Amino acid sequence: MFGIDNMVLVFIALAGVSAGAVAYAFLFKSIESEKKTGRRLESIKNAETDRSVVKAARDRASEANKRRKSIQDSLKELDEKQKDKDRNIKKPPLKVQIRQAGLQLTVERFYLYSFICGLVLTALAFVTGVPLIVLPGVLVAGILGVPRWAVSFLRKRRVKKFLNEFPNALDIIVRAVKSGLPLNDGIRLIANESPEPVRSEFRRIVESQQLGLSIPDAAMRMGETMPCPEAGFFGIVIQIQSQAGGNLSEALGNLSRVLRDRKKMKAKVQALSMEAKASAVIIGALPFVVALLVYLSSPTYIMPLFTTSTGHIILGISAIWMSIGIFVMRKMMNFEV
Repeated sequence: MFGIDNMVLVFIALAGVSAGAVAYAFLFKSIESEKKTGRRLESIKNAETDRSVVKAARDRASEANKRRKSIQDSLKELDEKQKDKDRNIKKPPLKVQIRQAGLQLTVERFYLYSFICGLVLTALAFVTGVPLIVLPGVLVAGILGVPRWAVSFLRKRRVKKFLNEFPNALDIIVRAVKSGLPLNDGIRLIANESPEPVRSEFRRIVESQQLGLSIPDAAMRMGETMPCPEAGFFGIVIQIQSQAGGNLSEALGNLSRVLRDRKKMKAKVQALSMEAKASAVIIGALPFVVALLVYLSSPTYIMPLFTTSTGHIILGISAIWMSIGIFVMRKMMNFEV
């Protein structure tokens, strides 16, 4: 009896195992397909994640390339504009030179004053006993030379005053921007409080803005009335910041530091070239000093230079060679920084 029960249990167990094996055999494909589907879904999710990461990285790279290209195009355009302005700075027309010198004159009035200057110098030369053959040269120098030299002198002096005060004006704008004020208020502050000629240059920016011109375009025009690279730098910084964005206070602070470093470098170059300038002055003054000493010691020995035609020719040739020597020494001593 016991053996029959055991046999029944064994048969039942075998039947259960057989049924489970048959069920597993039928369900194996569906289980395997579900596993493959899960793995496929996981791989698709990972691929989508990777694709989104790659797309985000590609978008960032594309945005950076677009911004870089925009900055390059802006720099190229500004460089072309700056080259045109540099041509006007090096050889500007007379009307522009008068504006850059800070003079409120028309070209017609300037020519009138030049003609009066030539007549006055010619009259003074005639009264002092200058030979008549020299008077036409004095007239030409008085009309074409002295007035233009005065305008050039005033231009250089105005630029020097501007460069001495311009970094301080930039520092004021930087502090105004950092304190939360807009750029317009910083420029208006300089236009009202800074000394000349910085005040007049920034006042032109304010007036141009009131006429409808944007601040970057008005800043780019500063080089037309202030013939120095530093004014062009300011316009370029404002133009790039308006087109590409960025920290304006940091950009202007860097510009102020660069301008101060340029000023220090110019002063250093000037100090190093003082010895050469002193030597040039001594060499240039030596013929005149020797001629004066010879005249004081023996006037009859040197007077033929001034009383005979041969002496006049010698003096003319000597003046030409002296001018060439002075021009060469000037070129050797002047350095562009």
